[in-house]
This record gives sequence, structure tokens and C-alpha cells, in this order.
Amino acid sequence: MTQEGTKRKLAAILSADVKEYSRLMSQDERGTIRILTAYKEAMSSLIEEYKGRVVDSPGDNLLAEFGSVVDAVNCAVEIQRELAERNAELPHARQMEFRIGINLGDVVEEEGRIYGDGVNIAARVESLAEAGGICISGKVYEEVKSRMGLEYEYLGEQTVRNIPEPVGVYRVLSFSGATAHRVVQAKGLIQRTWRKAALALAALLVIGVGALAIWNFYFRLPTVEIVSGREESFSLPAGPSVAVLPFVNMSGDPEQEYFVDGLTENIITGLSGCPRLFVIARNSTFTYKGKPVNVQQVARELGVEYVLEGSIQKAKDRIRITVQLINAATGHHLWAEKYDRDLRDIFALQDEITAKIMIALEVRLTEGEQARLRYRGPENLEAFLKASKAVAHFRLGNREANVLARKEVEEAIALVPENSSLYSLLAAIHLMDLMLGSSRSSLISFAQANKCLKKAIALDKDNSDAYMSLGFLHVMRKEHDEGIAAAERAVALNPNGADAFSILGLILAVSGRPEEGVEFLNKAIRLNPLPPGVYFSQLGTALRLLGRYEDAIAAFKKALDREPMNLFAHLGLAASYVSLGRQEEAHAEAAEVLKLDPEFSLENFVETTPLKNKTDVDRLVGALRKAGLK
Repeated sequence: MTQEGTKRKLAAILSADVKEYSRLMSQDERGTIRILTAYKEAMSSLIEEYKGRVVDSPGDNLLAEFGSVVDAVNCAVEIQRELAERNAELPHARQMEFRIGINLGDVVEEEGRIYGDGVNIAARVESLAEAGGICISGKVYEEVKSRMGLEYEYLGEQTVRNIPEPVGVYRVLSFSGATAHRVVQAKGLIQRTWRKAALALAALLVIGVGALAIWNFYFRLPTVEIVSGREESFSLPAGPSVAVLPFVNMSGDPEQEYFVDGLTENIITGLSGCPRLFVIARNSTFTYKGKPVNVQQVARELGVEYVLEGSIQKAKDRIRITVQLINAATGHHLWAEKYDRDLRDIFALQDEITAKIMIALEVRLTEGEQARLRYRGPENLEAFLKASKAVAHFRLGNREANVLARKEVEEAIALVPENSSLYSLLAAIHLMDLMLGSSRSSLISFAQANKCLKKAIALDKDNSDAYMSLGFLHVMRKEHDEGIAAAERAVALNPNGADAFSILGLILAVSGRPEEGVEFLNKAIRLNPLPPGVYFSQLGTALRLLGRYEDAIAAFKKALDREPMNLFAHLGLAASYVSLGRQEEAHAEAAEVLKLDPEFSLENFVETTPLKNKTDVDRLVGALRKAGLK
């Protein structure tokens, strides 16, 4: 090997191959090649998502390199979950399971290929992995052991040919006592709903040691104290009303958009915690991002008295923020300020800006209210930026973006492992996986979301976002009273929380209290006047349960104006049209449902509907059957 065209570097090497590949080829050569090609394409796509590079892919082998050990291990876990999900749809004899090994070592690169002991050790570590499992070398373990939400089983020192010293090897686990691929494979055995899967897995686990501890830790949801003074807690704030427009990025660097948006959101969050202020939700104000705005017009559209706008310029270790609070009725500046600070002061500066707005609006706070307004995010600039990127990806609401969101927030947690807001964000990301159907295993998503919520609440018992997600988990498990209690707690902790009002409204509606549900959903829309389609879909559901079918149809149509692929809005429209005797329109909506979900079945729908009352379920299913669904 000549020196020209070669270079040495440190890399995380991922090696993978198929267990029992020869058997699969002997049974069905053409089918095996077809499955192998599809699986390798899926693996290559995930490797690219995690900033890796496929180096070689001969036969049933695949070799990839990463600049980050954390990326390599995260990618391996996602690969095994993805392939287990695909295998669950195949006959057992045709399932194709990869073994994966990861090592951190010095390699030589020549013409795009890599060589050396680092590669040899990765291949040896891979050979020790179970089918569908992951093994890592001791060097990898030292890098990731306290930085990821995984556990590991030590397999001892292993001899590697041509390597003088034995290599320590660890098996990667999803939680104590269970390899990641085994948990995912449970889905193939218990394919009904995620709720039934959790119960079935629990039944299997009771024969094993430690089953009760596992159930309590992963599947028992946190308890919630009941909110007192309900009417006072759940009234919309009656104080001055304000909308915070997205700050303008003056840095000339598009990468700074995450930083600027994160700062804007933190100011909105800080103001929202005040029960003496009426604050418009971020979702509505960010519709003006990047557009020329007229303050008076914005105020009319959002129904507020005051508008806050500003700009941010970040250069190296300095930051300049210009902020102005405008009285929309007169157009006069109520307060304006320019700040030139060190970047390290940014978190204290956010609190200072929030406090100055309060003073300008003549809002006097109690000591407890002042404490609630303080910044609660990660006080680490790198973690703050990663969290801001995670939020941006999460809000896109698609599978690919959610993978990126999870990666960013997990890296933020590795930097700041004891921050409540990061764990509640990660819980929301796992729930998004569940809703998008992108979860490699619904069991894993539920368990991980619950684990994150417990951590978030343990770190901050006043974390409204955590209780909002907890309410959602409870109602999915048809634990309606517990869901209501959690959502009420979320609203009480965040009097301007539009999403919390929305979740509470939905849970009340499906719990047999639709009139109260409509009330809270309308409050959510007042706080978020330009809401996402899901708000109107939820409102339509509550109105339909009240028998207000014309109003429900109007709400469902608004949902579809914003989200044409909202399956639940089409279902609600179909049922509402049947109830009004408009059969032709009902059939048209049923056809749209089948376009979006060709495998839709009423049997599965009944299993997963969160409706509490059987009469409500029977009425809805009967209407959908008349619309043409089966």
C-alpha cells in the first residue's frame, strides 16, 4: 500500500452481517436477495441520517464509519428496530436478522475504503452479537456508557486474531435484562394495539425475576395530585394581552435561526407562566416569521393589546438584542431596550427581558409567580442549541424529522443530564413516534415516554409539558379520570398553555363530558388564534358528541384546510354527514379515509378509540359503517 492517496484517522466502525445467510439462500435465493437489498437500503438510509458513510457492502456484509461514537450506536439501535419491524411482517423462516458490532479505532483510508486493526476488531465484536443484536468494544462502551438511555451487559475479554491484547466486549440492552431486538420482536407476537401489547408483555414477564420492578418502572404512569380551585385555575388570564413575534436573525447566518427561534420561544414560555398576562401561543405568532408585518394588523388578527418584536445579532462570543414593546392601539413604544452582552449571559438575559416586559405592563407578581417565570431550559449553550434544533425538527411532525429531533435532544441530555425540560421534550418525541406509526415498537415508545416523564417530573414537579404528555398517555390507555387529572394539572401550571387547554378539552370530550370539552377547546383556540388543524379536529369531535353536527362539520373542514391528510377529520366528517342523512357526502369522506389508510378496519378502530362510553362508540361505529367503512 503506497502512502499517496492514504490517510490515518480515528473512526467509529460499524460492521454488520446476516445470521444464517447460507440457509436463507439455499431455501429461496431470489427472495433472499430481494429482502437483503431492501434491508441494506434501509440501513444505508439510517447510516446517512446519523452522519455516517457506507464504506463497503459485499454480499451479506456491510461496513460503515462514523465521526461520532454516539451516532454509530444510535444508528445501530435504529437499524435493529427498523429491521425487527420489517421482520415482524415475514414468516419466521424468512426473517433476516443482522448482527452488528461497533469499535472505535485507528484506521487507514485509501480510495474511500478503510483498513486496519480498528476494522478487524469491529468484525470480531460483530461475530459475538446475537441475531438482531448489537455488541460494542470496550473503547466504545467508555465513550457512551453515561451518555445514552441504554444499558449494557459485559461479555468479558475476547481474543481477536492478530491483536495482542484481549478486547472487552459489551452487549447493548434496551433495558435491564432484555436486548433491544427482543423487545421489538414482541410486536410480532402481540400485534393488536400497543395497550394490549403492554398488557400481554407484562403477562409474559411475570414468569421472570424482576417483572414487577420492570412493570412499575416502564409501564406504571406517575400519579398526579388533584388541582383545587378548579374554576379559578382554568379561567383564561384576564390581564394585559401580548403577542411575541419571532425575533429577526440579523447575523446573516441561516444556522443561527435555531438559536434565535429558541430565544424567542423561551421569552414566550417565560411570559406564559404568568397568570396575570394573556399570552398568544407560539404556533400563532410564528406564522408571521419571515414576513413584513404591520403591528396593528397583527394585533387585530390575534386579538391582543400589545406586540413585542425584536432582533438578534450573534457574533463569536457577543450578542446584541434589540427589543420593543408596542401598544397596538396607538402604535407607540411602551418600552424599548438594546442589550450588548457576552454570550454566556444569555440565560440571565432572557429572564431580565421577561421581567422588564412585566414592569412595562405594570404587572405585579408574587414571589412564587416570579420563580415560575425563570428560565428552566439547559444552561449550556451547546445543549440549548441542540434543544432548539430538536424542537424545530419535532414541530415538522414527520418520521424523518422526529428521528433527527430525538438525536439532538439525546445529545443535549448527554451534556446536561439533569434538566426537566429536556426530558419532557424527549417524552413528546417518543409520543410523536407512536402517533406517526413510525415507532419501531409501540411498547418501546410507551416505555421510553413514561420513563422520560417520570424523570422530568422528579426534576421539576411544576413542568406543565410533562403533565400534558402524561394526560395523553393515560387517555390512550383509556384511563380517563387519570388523564383528566394530569391535563388539569398541566393547565393549572401554565395558564396560557394553549396545547394544555386543547388536550384537556379532548380528554373531557372523549370521557363523556363533551360540553366542557368544547369550552376548553375554544379557550385553546383563543390562546392560539391561528392553530394547527388538530385543534379543529378535536373541537369537531366534541361538537359531534354533543349532536351539533353542522358545527362539527364546519370544524372538521377547518382542520382539513390546514391538514388535508388528517384521517380523524375525515372520519368525523363521514360520521357527521351520516347523522344528518347526507349519505353521498359521507361516502365521499369514507373514500378519503381508505385513500389515506387502505387497511382501515372498524374492528381495529374500536380497539384504539379513546372514547369512554360504549354508547358513544356504538353510535360512531354505526355511522361509519353506514358511510361504507368496514
